[in-house]
Amino acid sequence: MDATTEALAEHDDVDPEIRRFVIALNHGYGQFSDFDALPLPERRAAAETVREQWRTGGPVMAETREATLAGCRARLHYPVAPDAAGSPPLPAMLYIHGGGWTMFSIDTHDRLMREYAARAGIVVAGIDYSLSPEAKYPTALDEVVEALRTLRRDAAAYGVDADALAIGGDSAGANLSVAACLRLRDAGEPLPRAMLLNYGAFDPVETPSYARYDGPAYMLTIPEMNQFWANYVSDAAALNDPYVAPARANLAELPAALLAIAECDILADANRAMASRLEAAGVPVEMHVYSGATHSFLEAVSVSGLANQALDDAARWLADRLTGARA
Repeated sequence: MDATTEALAEHDDVDPEIRRFVIALNHGYGQFSDFDALPLPERRAAAETVREQWRTGGPVMAETREATLAGCRARLHYPVAPDAAGSPPLPAMLYIHGGGWTMFSIDTHDRLMREYAARAGIVVAGIDYSLSPEAKYPTALDEVVEALRTLRRDAAAYGVDADALAIGGDSAGANLSVAACLRLRDAGEPLPRAMLLNYGAFDPVETPSYARYDGPAYMLTIPEMNQFWANYVSDAAALNDPYVAPARANLAELPAALLAIAECDILADANRAMASRLEAAGVPVEMHVYSGATHSFLEAVSVSGLANQALDDAARWLADRLTGARA
């Protein structure tokens, strides 16, 4: 065991299975010489390679469609065949991958999407929205909003129920999920029935959990998160925009929300605060804080009972919300 691995393993507040996942990811990134100094395209390619083992395996879908939504590469996972004789259209969720608006793809998050599809019995669609800093705000948000509109408008073509849609995402994807609902609400357009928000980036303000859980032992670092925010916007003033930092928005009339919060995450405080703000605005909220979990812990589903529990919690909630919408 090298010194870095020993240092990571000493953090006893992290669930042992999640700790092994974090150590494995850090080891994977360590195979690339000075990963943080690599040009961004090379860092993205390296991240895809490092995370490949965590996106493989898992549920087998009845059908997977490659498509285009809002001009973006898209993938739709069907737990049952969408054209089975007499089968009704299925509820669906648009899932927005994380990565600080800068990294990752529908490939890195493929297993996570399939897990939700299989466990909740819904169609799960994902898009490769435009990444920052090449594409600044509001490009990615515009694409997410248009993808939701397209799923609703062309629901029959996709075999989904236009009246039983959800949106969800992790980290930056959770941010984009709330912001998309704010945009639709403010435009007077129909909203999804539910928001699944996994360890979201809702506000750039540093809170006590930043200092407590900074560093590679907890997956996400303060400099990394600050760089992600800087990548996303054209100037610092934009960080006050409620569509950029949705915790600062009027949250009234948004869809019901489930927040999955990783206890050992620099974003933990902001997620707890977001849950409180949503509840104060009259939004039905369910909040789960997963003790010993770090940022990105859901991707450890192949080795982690805690990740499996969180996925089951979300699947039950989604099924209840979306099946109820169809009744």
